[in-house]
Amino acid sequence: MAGQQAVLVTGACGGIGQSLCVAFRSAGYFTIASDLTGHVGDCECDHYIPADLGQLVADAGQAREFTRQVKAALSGKDLKGLVNNAAVQKLAHLQELELAEFRKSLDINVTAPLLMAGLFLDALTSAGGCIVNIGSIHSELTKPAFISYATSKAALQGLTRALAVDLGGRVRVNIIQPAATDTAMLREGFAGDEAALEALKQYHPAGRLAVPDELAAVALFLISDECHFMTGSIINVDGGIGGRLHDPQ
Repeated sequence: MAGQQAVLVTGACGGIGQSLCVAFRSAGYFTIASDLTGHVGDCECDHYIPADLGQLVADAGQAREFTRQVKAALSGKDLKGLVNNAAVQKLAHLQELELAEFRKSLDINVTAPLLMAGLFLDALTSAGGCIVNIGSIHSELTKPAFISYATSKAALQGLTRALAVDLGGRVRVNIIQPAATDTAMLREGFAGDEAALEALKQYHPAGRLAVPDELAAVALFLISDECHFMTGSIINVDGGIGGRLHDPQ
């Protein structure tokens, strides 16, 4: 349908990605989803494009082909939003950290969002669109073994501000920074240790974890026409943990 608004969501098959797709499709957006593998039945979307962001970053030919597929899916629809949600989280202390894994984190978590912004800049500009980057509280508050992830998310926050300034009024760019979010992946990391999971919840003043639907609601608002003055904004959806001091007492 000509004139229908569309969104592109990367990392669409993860817990947060699936909630993003549901929220946008339910709101009437033509939802184009992408992840490493899969098909349209793996998440709530109108069109699915499997893609390895690491390969798109490294190979200009693959990036052009991905762009062609997205534009074919749009077929006259307005690209109102780009949600850079895909990410990798590789944990290692410095003495164990492999440089290749560090570079991969930067490629997927930072360079790929930059690439996506450039590939779809014209379409987003024409639609008066918005880029939403899904960051992390680790951009500002981190813990041991998160060197690669925290560095990449800090860079993504910087990229968000820089793009907002660089693009001015053409395309808005904002970032959502969640704290611990209740996804299947997070729960797998606490399998067999419910006490540790409960402790993690209580570290947050809210007394619980974020749920993916809450992050999707924020993304939906940012891409809507209700917040035209928001660009370069850093939205911490962190249950209050960003303001809490932990000490031995």
